[in-house]
Amino acid sequence: MNPFMPRAQHRTALILFPAFDWCISPTHPEREERLLYTRDQLLEEGLEDIDNIVFFNPELASHADIDRVHLCAPSSRKLLTESHLISAGGTLRAARAVMDKEAEKAFAIVRPPGHHAMQTVFGDRGFCIVNIEAVMVEYIRRHYGVRKVAIVDTDCHHGDGTQDIYWNDPDTLFISLHQDGRTLFPGSGFLRESGGPSADGYTINLPLPPNTSEEGFDTVMERVVMPILDEFKPELIINSAGQDNHYSDPITNMNFTAQGYARLNQRLNPDICVLEGGYSIEGALPYTNLGIILAMAGMDYSHVREPDYDPARFRQPEDMNRYIDAICDKALEVFANRGRSKNEVLKKKVIREQKSIFYDTTGFHVDEGRQFHLCPECPGFTEVTATSPRARIHAFSVPFNACPDCQKSARKLFDAAKPASQTITALQDRVADIYETK
Repeated sequence: MNPFMPRAQHRTALILFPAFDWCISPTHPEREERLLYTRDQLLEEGLEDIDNIVFFNPELASHADIDRVHLCAPSSRKLLTESHLISAGGTLRAARAVMDKEAEKAFAIVRPPGHHAMQTVFGDRGFCIVNIEAVMVEYIRRHYGVRKVAIVDTDCHHGDGTQDIYWNDPDTLFISLHQDGRTLFPGSGFLRESGGPSADGYTINLPLPPNTSEEGFDTVMERVVMPILDEFKPELIINSAGQDNHYSDPITNMNFTAQGYARLNQRLNPDICVLEGGYSIEGALPYTNLGIILAMAGMDYSHVREPDYDPARFRQPEDMNRYIDAICDKALEVFANRGRSKNEVLKKKVIREQKSIFYDTTGFHVDEGRQFHLCPECPGFTEVTATSPRARIHAFSVPFNACPDCQKSARKLFDAAKPASQTITALQDRVADIYETK
């Protein structure tokens, strides 16, 4: 080791994948240049020369990794490009770096992003087609036996896809800090969205008003996020590290800074970060990504400031502070009441939910119904029906923490289901690691 070389306190793995050959369109916010300036900034700052910061190449996720999480129509093979598999594979490489103790922490700086991809997938929505965090979480559970996971989504847009995938899983705590859905896509993420019948209170949404600045995020972290994490006691903390809360982002309306992102990461202390959104390609991403990396590594980030940074621009009015305090109170109440309704809902045995999902990139709606088959021993299993203009899905999904009786019941229903035209009939069993269609 060179004694004059700076050294990271925490050994930190970086996986960088700009996806040069993939974009929605050449002028779309989610395009190739998104991570090129970040790459240049990291090289300019000499991160490759810092002892204890290590770079790893991404890898290809398999279609089995995707099918463990998603129900794709017509199939994951036909919907996903190689870039999507490498983006998801970048998160798997980050997971292995941490779980195999090659590093203490890891940051997958990859694209395309994924947190708007729900369990059923018919195409792109919100620039996402595969939920790269969920693919990583289920990979970790499958290969390393981890049970309790917390996903803290700090993207400006509500992580509706991640919420959807873990809606009925009490072993996955999902917390989303985002701009109020009444003012921004995807129009969800309200306090009342608190989890499914077996996991009520394990989804915590914090819809923040437009122009929330560092003060507001600091309040939410201190009053809600950290106390809930302390009580939940996850084995792993994952940060969906979207950076479009930045004041220069072209498609959002928040007032956050690189210093704010670094401080948030230092306080959250995640095991793994995964890049999500962030579309101020030159004005934000090089600074925010650098600040997050230095915070993860336990290094000084006080010098990471945008050229036009002025602390006076980021003071919040008192009425906004009071509004955010009220959101914090309600969110804490949601978590405090977690699980209290399960004994009552168990009496119904089956709970049905219906929703419409808008695919904004391709412009169609999907009608989706779920039947939660409840169980006193586990979260139960879910029967899913989803209909789009393109195809239909009828699936039976067994979570990783299901009991043997629920596994058998799902298999029995799948075996009895009759194949139908233009319908993908599937059994997704995460306990047995089976994805079967007919």
